[in-house]
Order: sequence, then C-alpha cells, then structure tokens
Amino acid sequence: MSTATVTTTAPVPTEPSKAAKVKRRSFDPWGVVAWIAAIGFFFPVFWMVLTAFKQEVDAYTTTPKVFFAPTLDQFRAVFDQGIGTALLNSLFATVVSTLLVLALGVPAAFALSLRPVRKTQDALFFFMSTKMLPIVAAIIPLYVIVSNVGLLDNIWALIILYTAMNLPIAVWMMRSFFLEVPGELLEAASLDGAGTWRTMREVILPIVSPGIAATALICVIFAWNEFFFAVNLTAVQAQTMPVFLVGFIAGEGLYWAKLCAASTMAALPVILAGWLAQNKLVRGLSFGAIK
Repeated sequence: MSTATVTTTAPVPTEPSKAAKVKRRSFDPWGVVAWIAAIGFFFPVFWMVLTAFKQEVDAYTTTPKVFFAPTLDQFRAVFDQGIGTALLNSLFATVVSTLLVLALGVPAAFALSLRPVRKTQDALFFFMSTKMLPIVAAIIPLYVIVSNVGLLDNIWALIILYTAMNLPIAVWMMRSFFLEVPGELLEAASLDGAGTWRTMREVILPIVSPGIAATALICVIFAWNEFFFAVNLTAVQAQTMPVFLVGFIAGEGLYWAKLCAASTMAALPVILAGWLAQNKLVRGLSFGAIK
C-alpha cells in the first residue's frame, strides 16, 4: 500500500485591491463634522489663551485682532493682585476633599456592591437624595452653622462641604465599577485566607483603579469649579479661583486680557490633571462597557 502525502500551503497574503484602497480613502462626511465640532468646542479656549497675551487695548476691540505683539504683562498683573493665594487655596481644598471622598467612598462602594448590606437600595437613594436639595436653599443654615463654629472664611469649611458635595456621586460611580469585578476573585481570595482589607488592597483596588482615577478626576473638576459655597462663605483668606476671577468684573467694564490670563491660570491645573490621568481615565470611563 502506498500512502499519499497531502501538502498544505499557507495562504499567501495578497495586496489589497485598488477598490479597497479607493474605498478606504473615500471622503467621510462624518469625520469632517467631527472635526468641525471639535474645533468649535476648542476655539473659545484657544481665543482665551490668545487674549491672555494681549494688551487691554488689543483685547477690547470691536473687530477681533489676531495679529499683535504678545506680552506677559497680564500674567504679571494677576500675580501682583494675589492669584497665587487663590491658586493655593483651590489646590488645597480640591486635593484634600478628593482624598477624603476616596477614603470614605471606596469602602462605602465596596459595602454596597461586593459586600452588600441590608436595604442597599435605600442607602443608595439616601446618598442621591442629598443632591436633590438646591444649594441656594441650604446656604443660610450652612452660613449660620459655619459662622457659629468659627470656620467662616476658612478653607476647612470648603473642604468639608466639597467632600459632602462629591461623596454621593463618587459612591454611585465607584459602585458601578466594583460591580464589574468577578465574584470568583473574592471566592479565590477567601479560600487563600485573605481577609477583607487584604482582598480589597491586593485584589480589588488594582482592578478598579481606572474607575477610581475617573471618579477622582470628576471630583477634582467639581471641587475646582465650585463657586456658590466659596463666594458666600469666604472673603479674603480662603478665596478660591472662581471667586478671584469675579474681581476682574468692575463697574466700568471687563478687563478682558487680565480675565483671560487669570482664566488660563485657573484652567491649567485641571488640564494637567486630565492629561496625566488620561490613560486610566479612558479605561475608567469605558470600564464594563465591553464584555
């Protein structure tokens, strides 16, 4: 008997056809729409930065002036007016309140998701119900309480309020991230003898770290941009960046160049924070979106 040998040859990759190349290079109208929308959203920021390098006479013109002699006078002026103190106050209040939110929100989200307690839905509804009260309706009792405890015009009053303001949102966001963790990991850690804190530290947190980064950035943005509490509960010592920016609105008009310079300085820390956390932010925002 003779055995026949069958030989198989791997398919040879072929060059993409001309039709495929033409289709790939074809005009995409939605791409153009996306670029126009992106430029439209970015243009106000670009114009703000551009105006920050102008003199007031160049910034306050009926016809927008694109070509001018750039200068740093407006940045020197805003630093002379005390923007450094406002920046430090905003940074301190934002960073400390965000850390407190994470320290309180991570265990709460863990308890409401992977280790659910009784009446979890009631607790979640209570968290979100604190966001239903308009801030303007609570400012008078808050002002009286802060004044009585001696924290008026004190940065710690803002830290406490920012923590309470961002904690419900953080718990809801981080709970959704914790729910994506497979239960088998908890069972395996329990069989290996790991306790609750060790399981959270060595198993859970590395998995949900992108979600925590996204939550932290949301809290940073909300705390950094908060104006109502700051303008009513601070005056000079605890003045934050949003309150400082209002000082450029005078009775005789707006100081456009100085306001743009101060606004550029105010936006820079948040932009840097988003740029540094962009990798984890993208993963966190898409956490659980693809199974």
